[in-house]
Amino acid sequence: MMNTVWFMRMKRWVQNPPSAKRVKFVFAIILAVAVIFGLEYMGWWPDWATGERIGRRF
Repeated sequence: MMNTVWFMRMKRWVQNPPSAKRVKFVFAIILAVAVIFGLEYMGWWPDWATGERIGRRF
C-alpha cells in the first residue's frame, strides 16, 4: 500500500521532471545491467569476472 510520502515524491517528480540527459543515463545503466545478466544467464560470463564468496571466521 502506498503512503503519502510516495504521492508527494510523485508530485515533485511531475512538477520537475528529470532532464533528457539523466533519463538517457538511467536507461544506459539499465541496459548495461540487462546485458550482464543475459551474458551470465546464457553461461557466457567469464570465470575471471565472477566473485568468490569468502566464509566468515568467527
